[in-house]
Amino acid sequence: MLSEKHIGIVKSTVPLLESAGTAITEHFYKRMFAHNPELKNIFNMSHQHSGGQPAALFNAVAAYAKNIDNLGALSGAVERIAHKHTSFNIQPEHYPIVGHHLLETLRELAPDAFTPDVEEAWGAAYGVLAGIFIDREATLYHRSATEVGGWQGARKFEVIEKTSESELVTSFVLAPEDGKVVIDFESGQYLGVSVAPINHEYQEMRQYSLSDKPNGKQYRISVKREAIGVPGVVSNYLHDHIHVGDSVDIYPPAGDFHYEEREAPVVLISAGVGVTPMQSMLEMLASKSFAKPVFYLHACEGVEQHSFNQRVEALGKSLDLQHHTWYRDIAKSNEVVANSNIHQGFMNFATVRDSLPIDNGDYYLCGPVAFMQFAKQQLLELGVKSDRIHYEVFGPHASL
Repeated sequence: MLSEKHIGIVKSTVPLLESAGTAITEHFYKRMFAHNPELKNIFNMSHQHSGGQPAALFNAVAAYAKNIDNLGALSGAVERIAHKHTSFNIQPEHYPIVGHHLLETLRELAPDAFTPDVEEAWGAAYGVLAGIFIDREATLYHRSATEVGGWQGARKFEVIEKTSESELVTSFVLAPEDGKVVIDFESGQYLGVSVAPINHEYQEMRQYSLSDKPNGKQYRISVKREAIGVPGVVSNYLHDHIHVGDSVDIYPPAGDFHYEEREAPVVLISAGVGVTPMQSMLEMLASKSFAKPVFYLHACEGVEQHSFNQRVEALGKSLDLQHHTWYRDIAKSNEVVANSNIHQGFMNFATVRDSLPIDNGDYYLCGPVAFMQFAKQQLLELGVKSDRIHYEVFGPHASL
């Protein structure tokens, strides 16, 4: 338990944290990787270079300091991060390493303010937070290991199918090399994937959304080739070097974003490769002959980047399904242009407002942060209640 003195001291450091900003977490990561380079086998170094991970960690540290007397307000963030940690196979012994470098970072960046009392308070605060994560992650690990088809740590899977879904997205069907069953998952969750890219110093771990319904035998992930700007290390390796018959290390399904079964219409909204968890939800709903209306709204660059297009058409035969697609670059085909379900430009819900279940639908969003902010604001303006809007963010989490 934290004392009132500890709580007061931690909260008093919030202005100092905010004035320093991400300089704190940037220094923290540089320090930690310099002293513990083995952790580069766990952390996504691309997010380090982009600044995404330092920014996400800073927001988390600041939120913890502000809410240290009301940790219930952080329950959603804790659940999300705990799931992500299990997909990286984070273990209790990692927490003292992180805590040590966090305290040393504060000491080095603010030596005058980092008094013995501040050090004691932050040490105690970190200990409480680490304990919360360790306990929750232990529960998640136990569940993954003990349910039918479950396991803990890495498990070898063989690529048994590799299929191009669009210009940039390729699906990989993965079956366990031991031939045993695999644990079911909630549609919307992801797998942790660990590979050793050619000519790359460290093991790389990534999370990819499952794009099919659970079947107890195998999994499917659908991976976008990240080619713009700095090429994606893992996505390009998977596309170019992983073929049918190859093995990859897989960690059990995880993620707090998933379909929540209710007797209500479902609206699936995505952009780009954000379609993958939505496709899993659609496959699952179709397999159960879901009786309520389903809306499948997707945005992408053009027809050449439209993943699962024909599959969605086929699934519509077993669902009360309305699907609409927005192309930024309208296709050249007269057949596509003539389709009333195809729209030009940014996704605009006014086009389909009259058919959407504004009052009683459950809305699921996935895609780039800017897209989801744009989509969520439209939904709120239409009258959709915020507690009916659920979302998943690629990479380091960001708030909408």
